[in-house]
Amino acid sequence: MTARVLVVDDILPNVKVLSAKLLSEYYDVIAAYSGKEALDKIEKEHPDIVLLDVMMPEMDGFEVCQRIKSNPATTHIPVVMVTALSEISDRVKGLEAGADDFLTKPVNDTALFARVKSLVRLKLVIDEWRLRERTSDQLGVLQATSLDEVGNLEGSKILIVDDLPIEAKRFEEILGAENYEAKVLADPSQLIATTAAEEFDLIIISLTLSSEDGLRLCSQIRSNERTRQTPVLLVDDSVDIRKTARALELGGNDYLLRPYDKAELKARVKTLLKRKRYQDKLRSNYETSLSMALVDSLTGLFNRRYFDAHFDKILEKSRRENYKPVGVLSVDVDKFKSINDTHGHPVGDEVLVELARRLQNSMRPSDMVARLGGEEFVVILPESRPEQVRMIAERLRLTICEKTFPIKSGAEQLAVSASIGATVTRAEPETAGDIFKRADEALYQAKETGRNRVVIA
Repeated sequence: MTARVLVVDDILPNVKVLSAKLLSEYYDVIAAYSGKEALDKIEKEHPDIVLLDVMMPEMDGFEVCQRIKSNPATTHIPVVMVTALSEISDRVKGLEAGADDFLTKPVNDTALFARVKSLVRLKLVIDEWRLRERTSDQLGVLQATSLDEVGNLEGSKILIVDDLPIEAKRFEEILGAENYEAKVLADPSQLIATTAAEEFDLIIISLTLSSEDGLRLCSQIRSNERTRQTPVLLVDDSVDIRKTARALELGGNDYLLRPYDKAELKARVKTLLKRKRYQDKLRSNYETSLSMALVDSLTGLFNRRYFDAHFDKILEKSRRENYKPVGVLSVDVDKFKSINDTHGHPVGDEVLVELARRLQNSMRPSDMVARLGGEEFVVILPESRPEQVRMIAERLRLTICEKTFPIKSGAEQLAVSASIGATVTRAEPETAGDIFKRADEALYQAKETGRNRVVIA
């Protein structure tokens, strides 16, 4: 996963050390040596994450973080404070200023890469929703939102997964005092059933469960469509950097070590809830306000009008970020005219609806699927390298052809396949037309060489 990282520290050797670590993992690194320079770089360079020193002259890290988070244009950018301060009060002060986490100097490589990867993954999803919101706003359908509009967090529903009654009770009391609706689940094996029956804004999981592996529960939450976007706070008894890194890799959003301070718990919970509420608001506004003028009435996918506007936004973002690669898949149903002629247009419509469903269910949250017309579909894969695009395209092809298509109008099951032409944007200026021409040429080649195959331009 590529990302642009802003390293902020007034001491040059500290910047060089962190930059060298990040560059070795192929991150794009930019540097700032003061709080003011950091704010300027954020406005001009659009980083994906900020690693921010606390102790700086003129404007310390707390103030810089507060300014980043109070600005609607930058509030979604993750901030990790890098500090030698170890007092709980300093962590709480940073969290209240909006920091997403802390790293202690000297920085452990495993902890650094795990935290950066986790937060960048989260930002990628939020970026996509912000981008869609701006597209809808440009078309006059939707008004933009900001983090300040997330509303009151009281009443947020929190599930506590802990089989130690004393610990669970303490969580319940602390969170209840903040007017959150906290529920304790003492039997971790009931997690999936509980979240299927009830929706939660945050899940807190103990990693010291006696009957279940807390990391496995975290993985189950992320693999379940209903809870995929629900933030997870993990709680452990001891510092184990590799375990923490594994937890973040499996989808944990934050972690807390026992014995924990009440103020730190409340600050971390508030941060996670605000981020969840903000993401939910983006999604809700977008979904509820999107008019039929932007959605294909048959499949429920985006139509050509919305897609053209949104793809221009994606290319603009790619150019701003040093031409991060964007994958484009042109998907066409094989012998669709024969399906219509043999079975009738209503059956053809059912095939298109089922194909759209399979495409949509196979995508990442940051990807986009649209129906351009007839049996033509397009898939956009932001920040995807050629090898990833090839793998995703082949997976989609198999998803379409491996299982027959059910037809509601009869007991018959149809065998359907699709040809896919794929391309990846280049690290140079090019138009949407240039990109689609390459994808269409690849699609034509797939059709000419036997259909039901993937060709990469």
